[in-house]
Amino acid sequence: MSVVYLGIDLGSTTTKAVLLDDQERILGRGITNTRSDYHVATSVARMEAEINARFTTLRAAGGKTIPTEALDELEGAFALEAFLFRLARLRRFALEQAEGAAAAHPRLKEALESILDRIQADTRANPEASARLRTSFFRDLVGTQFMTQAEAEAPAFGLDFEDLMGIFDVVILKEENCVMDIAFGDTLLASPAVTGAGKLREPLTKAVAAAAEARFDAANMVGTGYGRQRLPFNKDQIRSEILCHGLGAHRLFPATRTVLDIGGQDTKAIQVDENGVATNFQMNDRCAAGCGRYLGYIADELSISLDELGPLALTANRTVAVSSTCTVFAGAELRERLELGERREDILAGLHRAIVLRAMSLLARSGGVEEEFTFTGGVARNPAVVKVLRELIQENYGDRTLNIHEDSIYMGALGAALYARRDPGAETADPAASASSAQEVA
Repeated sequence: MSVVYLGIDLGSTTTKAVLLDDQERILGRGITNTRSDYHVATSVARMEAEINARFTTLRAAGGKTIPTEALDELEGAFALEAFLFRLARLRRFALEQAEGAAAAHPRLKEALESILDRIQADTRANPEASARLRTSFFRDLVGTQFMTQAEAEAPAFGLDFEDLMGIFDVVILKEENCVMDIAFGDTLLASPAVTGAGKLREPLTKAVAAAAEARFDAANMVGTGYGRQRLPFNKDQIRSEILCHGLGAHRLFPATRTVLDIGGQDTKAIQVDENGVATNFQMNDRCAAGCGRYLGYIADELSISLDELGPLALTANRTVAVSSTCTVFAGAELRERLELGERREDILAGLHRAIVLRAMSLLARSGGVEEEFTFTGGVARNPAVVKVLRELIQENYGDRTLNIHEDSIYMGALGAALYARRDPGAETADPAASASSAQEVA
């Protein structure tokens, strides 16, 4: 049994979990879409972190005996099986929903079967799918494919696109409120990555068995994030997002003195000292303008995935001036600009610039941008935001080292786990006990 320290960041759009060992090394990371039931979100994120920690254990057990390529293939195989497991559950929910609407739409069930069959076949046939399956949300992966197939197939079944997407919107929420109870060891041992591994089959089998038997006992845990007050933790196990993002950024980049976090619901500009302790901050605590939810709303208006926004903005020929980053008026302004003949790529470039300008104002009020500067939160994954941020930092503050870690979205959870590790005497309130509140589906 491994003793670990758990950090949970319950954000407005995503919930993150990080597991640390007693040397403050990251063992596992987990992320899921935040649900209305925060206990479920906490349980699912922790479960994802424990699965990730099993792969850390597996890689350690493999050592120099098993090539990295074989371990990568194994992780990709698990991601594929996990996706197909969830897709099968989504199918069952969708067909149940279709039965209730059969009188009004007699071919709805047939259309759903066709769409989901295509998604399953395309995912299996795509050799590059495993990489994206390991880094993207199930909702985003299946949603983009479902939208594309629904638009193409709806006319053939005498249906409207909205009929099919209405079903999807209902059942994806239902699926996300289920705990993924796929067996780690059994799934991997039955995969071609093991059965077809030749001489590596025996060491892979032993390493998988060891990882499957690993247990992660949380000696302490700390929660943070937008919904932190509703976490199933004791009061002394709660820390502010400001403290956690500051400490998490300092852990990965010890020279960090300024931190910018753009999350789903708010933006925070934080100044930290040489120990990663916050000394000053500013945040937009009145609305979600210029944050992840705003970008999500824009993506919905354009009927594209959130991941496509940044790359599209980078193809712009010009930057259209955008008067507001208000989520309420975003759709109206976007439609108005499109009606005026503006290219959506150029509009998106303007939207991304407006977001960064808003963040720059917060940075200035918090004390400016010191060397080094670390960008955290989910929006740090958006390449267009990063590009504009680099340009404006250079323009206003000169040369600065801008740190963006691949785990930027986990920075708050990492900081929370560090607080848990550094205060091991606090009473433990294990959120795993809340899994019973999840909707278990066999």
